[in-house]
Amino acid sequence: MKDLNDVAFIRLFKEACQKCFGYPLTAPLSETESKHLGNQILEATGLVIGAKSLKNYSIHVVSDGLTRTENPSVATLDTLARYVLNAPYTNEIRRKDQEGHFPFWFQYKGGFAIPSEKVRQKRPFPIKNLLIISGIIIFVAVGMLLMIHTFHKASAVFYKDNFHVVNESVLTKDGWIIKDKDTTWWAKRSKKIGQLTLYTLRGDNWADSANKPAIKNLLIRKLTSDCFVTEIHLENFVPLQNWQQAGILLLEDSTLNSKSMRMSIAYNDYFGGYHKPNEIIIQAITSNSDDLTKPEEIVHLPVLAFEKGKTELVARNMLQSALKIIKNGNHFRLLYSAGARNNFAYKEALSKDLDFEPKYVGIFALQGFVDKPQPIPAPFKFFSVTDIPCN
Repeated sequence: MKDLNDVAFIRLFKEACQKCFGYPLTAPLSETESKHLGNQILEATGLVIGAKSLKNYSIHVVSDGLTRTENPSVATLDTLARYVLNAPYTNEIRRKDQEGHFPFWFQYKGGFAIPSEKVRQKRPFPIKNLLIISGIIIFVAVGMLLMIHTFHKASAVFYKDNFHVVNESVLTKDGWIIKDKDTTWWAKRSKKIGQLTLYTLRGDNWADSANKPAIKNLLIRKLTSDCFVTEIHLENFVPLQNWQQAGILLLEDSTLNSKSMRMSIAYNDYFGGYHKPNEIIIQAITSNSDDLTKPEEIVHLPVLAFEKGKTELVARNMLQSALKIIKNGNHFRLLYSAGARNNFAYKEALSKDLDFEPKYVGIFALQGFVDKPQPIPAPFKFFSVTDIPCN
């Protein structure tokens, strides 16, 4: 008779492969497939399973456990279960502190039972034992219900979008609101599969005497908590002209006339007459609804400089970039990351108290109120927003 852990693991691994590739696992994973599955698990859960381990597991699973013995750790089983069950994003430190009992693996395994291989002759069963077993069953059932309730409660305050599907009907169904649509450029949003591509079109929420605030193809969604973490990942976004930028926008209502904060990856070539290499910066500005023409720049942080002959180096270091905003009460932390790989650590750009209560979060690309240069793509490949307890 097979061990319950192995039966559950084989089924779990098959479900993970089905979710990742869209078809059943019928042969051991190749090295490339193993790496892809590992990346999908990391992106969805924040946790790592090595490609070599995944490949070995696939050999075990395809043989139905007959040709190779594998004993994945409980942490690995929990990571696979988190991926299959769409559990909230986490990391190893947070899981160790808050979920060291690996609840998602035991939740998944709890749905399995091993049928007996032989029909045994019934014997009288002591009433005392029956009462004990009944008590255990009730205890386990209550525990499972509490775990499922906790899981659904956690899932309700977490939203992520990998932009695998960017059909407008799907986006709006998922809670996105599309503002000031430019149909020509909006039609190009699916330029690359697995990304939502916005473009640095003419517009800005920083108004001036000649222009009202406007951002073309702005996507916003309603926040569900006063305290939250929101994050975006961009791929190969390299602004090349002044005002070109893309990032996160927080708003106190669904219009650009409200109080707001904008954090972006931007291009800067203005140095007040001084001669310096043009640069890519992390910028954050806040706007007061009383006077949208007088924002406050709270972050202006140079990240990379376009020194002579270094353009390709800049592009390589902007292959993967990310922004994150953490709001807890009236305290805001702004973080950024940029590099050639996904796993570059976040760096803090700002930690500051602000009198600002956003109700909407959005993603955008813009180039200010100028008609040139030609808009460039801003490929968004990930967005998330997670409610957190207010301390």
